[in-house]
Amino acid sequence: MESKFTGRLIGLIGVNLLQWLISCITFGIGVPWAVCIKQRWLARNTIIDGKRLTFDGTGGQLFGNYIKWFLLTIVTLGIYSFWLSIKMQQWIVKHTHHA
Repeated sequence: MESKFTGRLIGLIGVNLLQWLISCITFGIGVPWAVCIKQRWLARNTIIDGKRLTFDGTGGQLFGNYIKWFLLTIVTLGIYSFWLSIKMQQWIVKHTHHA
């Protein structure tokens, strides 16, 4: 079986620019939607064992987690922040599937 990534540099630049614009225009509130746009692009351009990946997460779903994670970070005086990248990756993987 063959696995490959079909994304191109121009697509990555476009997605990163869109992420940046969404984040800046919304003063950071739109970050969950920007993350989902990037993950959707990455999944759409990834083929594993001949099957294309799909990403079904939404910014609204991720926004709820962002609020929860933010509050946990405040309550634990920043200690919870060590787990944030793991929690984000778990959420991304949970919403990534074979097409």
